[in-house]
Amino acid sequence: MKFDVRNTFTDELAADPDLENVPRQVYESAYSFVKPTKPLKPQIVHVCDEVADLLGLSQKDLETDDFREVFSGAKQIPGSRSYAMCYGGHQFGSWAGQLGDGRAITIAQVDSSDSNWTLQLKGSGRTPYSRGADGLAVLRSSIREHLCSEAMFHLGVPTTRSLSLALSGDRVLRDIMYDGNSALEKGSIVCRVAQSFIRFGNFQIHAARDEKESLKQLLDYTISQHFAELKDSDQTYIEFFSRVSDLTLDMIIHWQRVGFVHGVMNTDNMSILGLTIDYGPYGWLEGYDPDWTPNTTDKQHRRYRFGNQPQIALWNLMQLANALITLGGEPKPFEEILNRFRDNFEQRYIEMMLSKLGLTSSQAGDEQLVGELEQALVLAETDMTIFFRALAEFDSSSPDQEGSSLSILKQAMYVPEELAGEVLGGWQSWFKKYADRLELQDTSVSDRKEQMNLVNPKYVLRNYMAQLAIDAADEGNYKVIEELHQLLKNPYSEQPENSKWFAKRPEWARTRVGCSMLSCSS
Repeated sequence: MKFDVRNTFTDELAADPDLENVPRQVYESAYSFVKPTKPLKPQIVHVCDEVADLLGLSQKDLETDDFREVFSGAKQIPGSRSYAMCYGGHQFGSWAGQLGDGRAITIAQVDSSDSNWTLQLKGSGRTPYSRGADGLAVLRSSIREHLCSEAMFHLGVPTTRSLSLALSGDRVLRDIMYDGNSALEKGSIVCRVAQSFIRFGNFQIHAARDEKESLKQLLDYTISQHFAELKDSDQTYIEFFSRVSDLTLDMIIHWQRVGFVHGVMNTDNMSILGLTIDYGPYGWLEGYDPDWTPNTTDKQHRRYRFGNQPQIALWNLMQLANALITLGGEPKPFEEILNRFRDNFEQRYIEMMLSKLGLTSSQAGDEQLVGELEQALVLAETDMTIFFRALAEFDSSSPDQEGSSLSILKQAMYVPEELAGEVLGGWQSWFKKYADRLELQDTSVSDRKEQMNLVNPKYVLRNYMAQLAIDAADEGNYKVIEELHQLLKNPYSEQPENSKWFAKRPEWARTRVGCSMLSCSS
């Protein structure tokens, strides 16, 4: 097992001169050198074959002791120097100061598939940024990140990837709901993969400390490595911010399209490449509810609720702009980019929703049609994924339009008996307008269905599905992980043999920890 190692991050950016691995404030440094904690008895329990291919790893490589030791943190890749990044961030709207990689250690940067990939072990032990924690992760959170990273990729959502899931052999003490009921859990390590893990917070920490030289060095490095097409001029930093804004917008549009709720959109969890990173208390909308958040910590204020994600992305971009402006830029160009984000989101959102409805071009009244649909969806608990997938079956030319719409709704509603009175009337009104709108475009039912099924997934990683994989893995059975991994490689395909997973959340999952609400505990 060989890698083409290219350590640009550590070669070109300033290192923390203190090599002692103890929690501390780290100044004027992009990272600290640190080695993973050696696991007690490492075991690889799952590997994503596509990510292995991306890194040039063969099936034979995956079966070696080298692979197990490297991707559990027991052994280093020759030529690499492992490190943890220094960054800060706003958490739930308040400046939190230095944060950093508290339970993630980058083990290498490698060239493969015409790109440079950063390999990072999450749950591999304490770093100078662990702030008194142990830097470890447990099996349940690791399974969720491992499966979701790949599920999101195949949904077409910009994301980090996941190569492997390993057991460390250690037992890790966690209080899953922060209620004083701590318990020992299986320790686990995920190897996540991305072209970069640089976040908004990497820039913020230097700006907050007035470390202008370190900030400029990081900014120039990021542009040269990941935005090399930008020409060196007095507008380069503004163009960089514009690109980051566009990438962030693209990511958020995809989140809203598939009903994904991140749960912890702190600025330290915002990728400079517009990638979904740090899969903690995430979830998919089941009953359509713009106010839903999966995060117990956010339960009171719901800052990171589904419907607020675009506004939070804009707020986070504003904090990044504030950091970049400390290098002496004028505020106005940054303000114009932020205003453009707001305007572009509104346009892109309507375009995305029209694609979910199978409408190929925009017409007057379409925005109202989308708004009335969103109002109808909250009249009664209606499963978002099932509704939009089933909607492709609607035939506006059928003499039994009402029967067709009722069939769709009964599939998607959690309590079909609620389809009466005001609820029924609201839906009947909307379907009539939708049918009239479909008649204005020259698209056959079959063509529209094909188009809709390319943007409306049939299968997403619902929390109860992940929980079933976790429950089985706790008993030493990893077959459900593989089953879900294979299922979610083709989320837009019918897969009739897997139709059991195209189902509303079971009632037992409505209030179960890990299904309805989650914490940041890992």
